[in-house]
Amino acid sequence: MAEPPAVPFVGAGPGDPGLLTVRGKTLLERAELVVHAGSLVNSELLDRYCESAERHSSIGMELEEIVGMIQSAYEEGRTVVRLHSGDPSIYGAALEQIDALATRNVPAYLVPGVTAAFAASATLGTQLTLNGVANHVAFTRPQGTTLEPANDHISEFVGMGDVTTCIYLGTHAVRETMDRLLDDGRDPSTPVTVVYHASWPDERIVTGTVETIADELSSSGISASALVIIGHVLSNGDYERSYLYGDWATGGTARETTTTTEHSTE
Repeated sequence: MAEPPAVPFVGAGPGDPGLLTVRGKTLLERAELVVHAGSLVNSELLDRYCESAERHSSIGMELEEIVGMIQSAYEEGRTVVRLHSGDPSIYGAALEQIDALATRNVPAYLVPGVTAAFAASATLGTQLTLNGVANHVAFTRPQGTTLEPANDHISEFVGMGDVTTCIYLGTHAVRETMDRLLDDGRDPSTPVTVVYHASWPDERIVTGTVETIADELSSSGISASALVIIGHVLSNGDYERSYLYGDWATGGTARETTTTTEHSTE
């Protein structure tokens, strides 16, 4: 019997089935077993692309159980897909599974997905970087069970001024995080937006500032499954036009300029 293909760890994207990559879709449609990240993956995506496959949620399973299930299916010659939410390279714990499979002679590889920060940026109609406003993006998480306080650098990122800070896995800790920013002397008027279930049908947006967002979020009832974005790209229209499209007139901001320059091909 021919050796089965290596096991792909596919990023399901942020929620909208249409944001699954073409490669991910193809792999799911061929799969006989899909081990997915439970409710973190939109059930509509599972029904649309792998309805005929055997499906198992990994929520509540130990690493050894997940790896053992994949190994057994692989050794039976079945086509397996491990489906993570978002992109498996960002807070996905994919590598420890891949390494564990390697010790069992089961090859695996990563297939990128659209991460929540990109879906949230699209929802908000902005960019995570804007010339003259933010030149850097930080993907981070707040201190807690997994992260020691000394390794929480959110305040440092916000203090840099030209960084857009995207906080994963931190909806429950927004008030504590904002309190630390205020205690560190960060500008209380810095814009903050929380996007719940970015790209899902029940997507919600809560806006505020470092000073107000905790109260706004508390009133909304949202306590999980959201991305927190801090930075001036959320409200500042005075960005500078990039140099990608040639020279343009002086004066005014990018959003104030509405004319387009035609370039001769001669």
